[in-house]
Amino acid sequence: MPTLRIALAQVNPTVGDIPGNAALIRGWTRKAAEAGAHLVAFPELALTGYPVEDLVFRESFVAASREALVRLAADLAHEGLGDIAVLVGFLDADGRAKISAEADPARGPRNALALLHDGRVITRYYKHHLPNYGVFDEDRYFVAGDTLRIVRLGGVDVAVTICEDIWQPGGPFAVAGRAGAGLVVNINASPYELNKDDVRLPLVRRRAAEAGAAVAYVNAVGGQDELVFDGDSMIVDADGTLVARGPQFAENLIVAELDLPTSDDDTEGDFGEMWVERVFLSETLAAPSSPAPTPVIAERITDEAEIWQALVLGLRDYVRKNGVRSVALGLSGGIDSSVVAAIAVDALGAANVIGVSMPSSYSSEHSRDDAADLAKRTGLDYRVQEIAPMVAAFMGALNLSGLAAENLQARVRAVILMAISNQEGPLVLTTGNKSELAVGYSTLYGDSVGAFNPLKDVPKTLVWKLATWRNAEAARRGEIPPIPENSITKPPSAELRPDQLDSDSLPDYEELDAILTGYVDGDLGRDELIADGHDAALVDRVLRMVDIAEYKRRQSAPGTKISIKAFGRDRRLPITNRFREGM
Repeated sequence: MPTLRIALAQVNPTVGDIPGNAALIRGWTRKAAEAGAHLVAFPELALTGYPVEDLVFRESFVAASREALVRLAADLAHEGLGDIAVLVGFLDADGRAKISAEADPARGPRNALALLHDGRVITRYYKHHLPNYGVFDEDRYFVAGDTLRIVRLGGVDVAVTICEDIWQPGGPFAVAGRAGAGLVVNINASPYELNKDDVRLPLVRRRAAEAGAAVAYVNAVGGQDELVFDGDSMIVDADGTLVARGPQFAENLIVAELDLPTSDDDTEGDFGEMWVERVFLSETLAAPSSPAPTPVIAERITDEAEIWQALVLGLRDYVRKNGVRSVALGLSGGIDSSVVAAIAVDALGAANVIGVSMPSSYSSEHSRDDAADLAKRTGLDYRVQEIAPMVAAFMGALNLSGLAAENLQARVRAVILMAISNQEGPLVLTTGNKSELAVGYSTLYGDSVGAFNPLKDVPKTLVWKLATWRNAEAARRGEIPPIPENSITKPPSAELRPDQLDSDSLPDYEELDAILTGYVDGDLGRDELIADGHDAALVDRVLRMVDIAEYKRRQSAPGTKISIKAFGRDRRLPITNRFREGM
């Protein structure tokens, strides 16, 4: 029984940076070769980044991907890496884009995988199952493949698959089993959401049982707009035993040796659900030059640690991949801005975070003190800009009152933040949480202004939990907790009028978040929410607030997705909509 040493390169590509991604692949292939790997696998669309969205429709982009793949194969051989088999995701096409009137329904852009070896592109595989739910629109972009490629490597038959192929029963894994594959490699760009890591291992084990083969699952890591990829790559034996597992939210090379069965089955053709084509690479393997690695199974982390790392990585990559160095935010002393500031400092370093306190005549002394305390704890660039004179100038000219006067204060603060951004270049962060975004509790072009919102998918009750966890984590490390305790414990307030509290306008956050979780994340209707024990009048009130705030959400900044249903990519409702629950 041959021993195959495989490596999973859990890396962080950037969408559109084809030369940079190719260099990334070459660098990690060298690490895999130094580890003695016979085979290294990279994530889905690693050469182009994922998701490429409407870049698919640019023939120049598709051509750049195809040309870079051929060049990558040659470069790997030129650098002395031609002996290692490299599996890499890339964008391919065998026809016009699907939106073209001349497009052939059976041909078009392909979410593809290529095997590179000895300076050549040996074979290509096209993703069979195309997801079209949640954040995925792959049926819009790609044409599904119908042929499974099985590669003979060192006498072992290795089947290759892409992402959704492992999430659906049948298809490539069932066919791989009938074709006698000893290993199935699955390359992924699987976005993070809370507890998804708890789903992956049972899933991989089910597919190993279905294929009767070992499974190697490699996932991307890093942020891309609203999405963040958490890695969590793994290898399981045919019997479901976990052999190795990578960490979350960090680039990593997972290396393991597998004793796999040989095969002399050369049967090709129709295997029911898919056509099978076989590719011969080798019957024997060279002995690795380095000792066998000790497989590592990364420890699981708590929910709060998982979410915090996702938010930090999502912000860091959004800022850096867009060529920005620093961020600015309004620092009110409240829980939301305090948590965003702490995330930003963890992501970018204190020297790259500007926190601006913009007190009005209604700002409490404790809010000013809490903002200054956080700045001292974290070391961020702290500034104070009084807004009362600017507000007074507007009020003298416009004679506003009530809600209009309150919103004016928020919009003056937005002008200050955007002026700093224009003058000095930092990207402005908005600090509203998912609960407030859901019910429209924000000022359009005011506190909602900004290029990115780290808390967009974080309910208010979870914001408090994250703050408590982050402070406890700092204490555990012997560091100063970044968030003032008073910011966590005091009642939340926008402080736009005397003695204002969030509870003046909103239900208790525990109850509000429970209703929002059912309505937004779970798509429950009015009757179902009432049946779950929520007060009917409160349900009607909350649902109306959510429905009428759709126009605000449509204009809101992107933010890292952490839940099963985030605003934006996941939840898409019409702004003009007369349907009301219970009517």
